[in-house]
Amino acid sequence: MRYEYKTENTCSQIISFDIDGNVITNIEFYGGCNGNLKAIAKLLEGATVGEIEEKLLGNTCGRRPTSCTDQLARAV
Repeated sequence: MRYEYKTENTCSQIISFDIDGNVITNIEFYGGCNGNLKAIAKLLEGATVGEIEEKLLGNTCGRRPTSCTDQLARAV
């Protein structure tokens, strides 16, 4: 199933992804650091919800209390 998540406090505005069971695929970030976010999406292709949460939840960006990857972990 395809999901879209509206981010908060990040340069990317929306993250969309597919979930099949607990496996995440087809991650796309809209806005933000294009090259870095494309790489993150490739690296996380096929990861489980638990893997993404474990690795990325709480990751911050600069002075912000969150990041694009933290927002992805919250979204899944």
